[in-house]
Amino acid sequence: MGDSGHEQLRAVVHGRVQGVNFRAYTVEEATELGLTGWVRNCPDRTVEVCAEGPRERLEQLLRFLYRGSPSAQVTSIDVQWLPATHRYRGFEVRYGYED
Repeated sequence: MGDSGHEQLRAVVHGRVQGVNFRAYTVEEATELGLTGWVRNCPDRTVEVCAEGPRERLEQLLRFLYRGSPSAQVTSIDVQWLPATHRYRGFEVRYGYED
């Protein structure tokens, strides 16, 4: 954990999470929580999320990810907690696979 108290949450969300506005809802939720990072669809039909901020807000985002968008059906989430990198400004949808 850095001196700012920020951490990074990496999550891979499994289930019916593509084609159901999952990314848009995630951007909205993360932005409301004041988090930075990104969300993207993966070729294996999962959604990957990388978010940075205070642990408490990241845990709120994680609770949201288990619900997802209204049409989503989340079956499981792979979670990793890492040190924050502080390299993101805002929260966005990514379309490539670079980190």
